[in-house]
Amino acid sequence: MALPKLASAKYELTLPSNGKKVEFRPFLVKEEKLLLMAQSAGTEEDQIRAIKDIINNCTFEKVDPSIIPFFDLEYIFLQLRGKSVGETTKISVTCPDDGKTKVEVEVNLADIKCVNNVEHTDHIKLSENIGIMMKYPMIDVMAKASDKPEAAFDIIKGCISSIYDSENVTDRKDMEEKDLDEFIESMNQEQFEKLNDFFTTMPRIKEEVKVKNPNTGVEGTVVLEGMASFF
Repeated sequence: MALPKLASAKYELTLPSNGKKVEFRPFLVKEEKLLLMAQSAGTEEDQIRAIKDIINNCTFEKVDPSIIPFFDLEYIFLQLRGKSVGETTKISVTCPDDGKTKVEVEVNLADIKCVNNVEHTDHIKLSENIGIMMKYPMIDVMAKASDKPEAAFDIIKGCISSIYDSENVTDRKDMEEKDLDEFIESMNQEQFEKLNDFFTTMPRIKEEVKVKNPNTGVEGTVVLEGMASFF
């Protein structure tokens, strides 16, 4: 005799990168098991694979976590977690006035937003005739570069969409690795900083929380950024 099927609640979120509406469901026991197994394995690769599988499952395979911007992935995962295990979570933060006292604060995951910077642009003009069109980093680009001393260089390479001058536009798929390396290495400091600005101003998961140091009585604000800050 077949067992009855349990129905899951459905919700909707809006992707920060493009405003697209996405339907999703909360974690089920099978997703919790995936996450626990990845955490116990202890490797970043296992955890990333679990996060990608969970997002794929819980968005009914409508979102490919391998190709969306990293901040979209962080936002989706926090929304899934909020609907699955409770929208409020307690996290430990460091009081900013002395830089050492830890206090516990409560954060509502439903209130977490992806913050946009009005100065952000994906069009980086290096000179009068030469420029770069950038694309947002994906989780695999971030992961591959995270444990390398040249991480910033590799992330920049991974996010170049095209390079143009007054006569031609060259797509990333048509570039040789050696030529791209030489192009980036030929930049002066000001030009390289313009590329860094793309990353420092791009949309990011961010929330400000008020804290009071129990030892000094001083109140302050702690800025939480990125998915890892809310666990």
